[in-house]
Amino acid sequence: MKQTASLFTFGVLLASCFTLPYAARAAEFEVSGWIPYWAASDGIRSAAKQLDVLTSVYPFSFSLQANGNLKDLAGMEKGSWKRFVRQAKIAGVEVIPTIMTSNGDLVHTLLSDKKQRTAHIEQIVKMVEKGGYDGVDIDYEGKKASTRTHYATFLKELKAALGGKILSCTIEARTPPESLYTTIPKTLEYANDYKEINTHCDRVNIMAYDQQRADLKLNSARAGAPYYPNADLAWVKKVMTLTMKTIDKEKLLVGVPTYGRELEVTVSPNWFQSYTQLWSVSDKYARDTAKKYDVTPIRNAAGELSYSYVPTKSGARLLSSVSLSARESKGDEIAARALAYANKTGKTTTVNTVWWSDAEAISQKIDLARELGLRGVAIFKIDGKEDKDLWDSF
Repeated sequence: MKQTASLFTFGVLLASCFTLPYAARAAEFEVSGWIPYWAASDGIRSAAKQLDVLTSVYPFSFSLQANGNLKDLAGMEKGSWKRFVRQAKIAGVEVIPTIMTSNGDLVHTLLSDKKQRTAHIEQIVKMVEKGGYDGVDIDYEGKKASTRTHYATFLKELKAALGGKILSCTIEARTPPESLYTTIPKTLEYANDYKEINTHCDRVNIMAYDQQRADLKLNSARAGAPYYPNADLAWVKKVMTLTMKTIDKEKLLVGVPTYGRELEVTVSPNWFQSYTQLWSVSDKYARDTAKKYDVTPIRNAAGELSYSYVPTKSGARLLSSVSLSARESKGDEIAARALAYANKTGKTTTVNTVWWSDAEAISQKIDLARELGLRGVAIFKIDGKEDKDLWDSF
């Protein structure tokens, strides 16, 4: 009996060695991340290497069809996913598939009709149970203000139907009105009822990215250089501070981007007039393009990396003829030359600007989340193309 008891005690202690670090880590600071369906293989490989860092993984997998049925874009029944889910469970990492749509009309139709809403909830619960997942992440974007109460009812009923499973809610960032509008409208209608979301969702991922030109105050404060951020640290702090007034900080995770964009920037006398998005970029693309055009990325005012270049030799020669002061030569030199050229000639010109979120930019968001006492961060996206130094930030 003593030997049996000793072995039992040893087994309990051994098990605790594997389970306690994950529980303790989750209680302190959580690190979640989405694996996108369009890069599932690379995303799985990347995430599998970071199971000692991650606390939750969101397969960005299910979408809504026109009839409201779930469509598995990632192929969650494939062997690679099943192996990964098993591996994650052994490591104590939650697997919570995301259901996403940006079809506001479809969401309204689906959730405003009780019969359709009930059938939709039943499908979700069946999917979670069949896959043996830890819960579900709801990412319904582009909703109408008229859908607000129906969405709240949906979350309430879904949470009840899930039983002990996790209900994760992913929602758009809300820029404070004083930074979003020149004149704040007398009546502001939102599609997301933060109080209801706080009541029914176990955790809330705030998509604190794709800021672009949303914050008019920061647009003005950062004038004088190209400014098209994924997520300016100052903007993220505004967004999360506002959100914390209604949603418990213990539920909040800051969404952080691992990507960027290339833009064509129209430069007119005295200002960077307009921005046209060309395509999304990865960390590798951004760095390779900088080498190709012999430019040095800078840490910009938003805390991210960026640079400008001229894709044609004739355009590059034209801008190289413009002289700059020592102060103007610092920072984004090509953009400064384009502005100097426009000011000198009165003509409009264009440059390409590459702007992206690297490991240092993400590390700043991690520090902010810790400073605010939030639940953690949620990385969009884990696809094998994120900055290789990202995982050293945790």
